[in-house]
Amino acid sequence: MSAMARMLALAVVLTLAAAVAHGQDRSPGPAAARGVDPLVGEQIFTNLCGFCHQDGGRVAGRGPKLAGTDRPDDYILNRIRVGKEGAMPAYARAFSDAQLRSLVAYIRALKDDGR
Repeated sequence: MSAMARMLALAVVLTLAAAVAHGQDRSPGPAAARGVDPLVGEQIFTNLCGFCHQDGGRVAGRGPKLAGTDRPDDYILNRIRVGKEGAMPAYARAFSDAQLRSLVAYIRALKDDGR
């Protein structure tokens, strides 16, 4: 087989593979659609939020105590996304929706032990 024929065959195979991959159903399954994982939220919180929300959010620091909050999820998500001028930066562009919801799941899992 000549070099030209091999290149043509390779191009055909790659084109077919791309067409098959493009046509596959990529919709997430039920668990993946939610994408919420409190452990992911804890990792993000520890690395980014813990400086202001002390003891993993269980104690007020530069930011408020988050354990036991009665704020609705939508309020918390909005605050993380848009921040609070002079107090908290906005993180809407830093994280995916699943990561933001994982942060909320972590906050909801915090036990309020009265500290």
